[in-house]
Amino acid sequence: MSKYIGADDLERVENWFIGFQDKVCLSLETLDGTGVFVEDKWERGDLGAGSTRILTEGEIFEQAGVNFSAVRGDALPPAATAKRPELVGRNFQAMGVSIVVHPKNPYVPTTHANLRFIRADKQGEEPVWWFGGGFDLTPYYGFEEDTISWHKLARAACVKYGDDVYPQFKKWCDEYFYLKHRNEQRGIGGLFFDDLNQWSFEECLDFIQGVGTNFLDAYLPIVARRKDLPYSTKERDFQLYRRGRYVEFNLVYDRGTLFGLQSGGRAESILMSLPPLVRWEYDYIPEPGSAEAKLHEYFLKPKDWI
Repeated sequence: MSKYIGADDLERVENWFIGFQDKVCLSLETLDGTGVFVEDKWERGDLGAGSTRILTEGEIFEQAGVNFSAVRGDALPPAATAKRPELVGRNFQAMGVSIVVHPKNPYVPTTHANLRFIRADKQGEEPVWWFGGGFDLTPYYGFEEDTISWHKLARAACVKYGDDVYPQFKKWCDEYFYLKHRNEQRGIGGLFFDDLNQWSFEECLDFIQGVGTNFLDAYLPIVARRKDLPYSTKERDFQLYRRGRYVEFNLVYDRGTLFGLQSGGRAESILMSLPPLVRWEYDYIPEPGSAEAKLHEYFLKPKDWI
């Protein structure tokens, strides 16, 4: 299995990312019915370029962001080399798509997906490349049907690559999307992987494409099932409170946020992942036996949902 990649391979990856951004935006617009993505194209000279697309105040989606970026630099930022010191001093090319969707209805979960490719070069040495990313789900009110279907499609994206791939990447997701200072999960998990280059380039790219397809196939039906459920101020307030956990994770732990800021990325595009409205409440304790309590006690506990 050749690990060599050339200019044509880089172009294929970039073209697929751009096409996937188009597909996600069209899918969300079609489901929402009224919301439309506004595109903000940006360039930073020799450092790269990208496209930030934002949908706000739709019928279903309060805010959704779908970003594509292709950037380069003389040295990988600390977020990329902290666990791989052998990459220090290499220049890099990084490209990918990041997606964050914050629905209006508290019964519709927030979701996040990220698919990326990085190549690091150093004169006189072999190039190093890898893929990374995954997808995860952050419900405010848990439904077993949604949780099981989400994980079934996550597993389906992995099955042809080996029986150990889904358990490994699911566990990685559970461990990654964890708020240490709160001692709780951010959501119900999914897939997370990094440094993916153990297969051939073709297999790795095929895997990434399957993860993207299954992300949409998993999320859109959940939105369709929950978007019309009635809710009150109580559920909305709980949603905004739980969004606070999302903000805490993204600003304290998220490697993508840190990579973007440390590499001199565009702050508006990086921080589009944050929800438009959020609230914090001191020492909130849900009523025992309530749906709010069940979220933390049952759904935010890593387990084999399949």
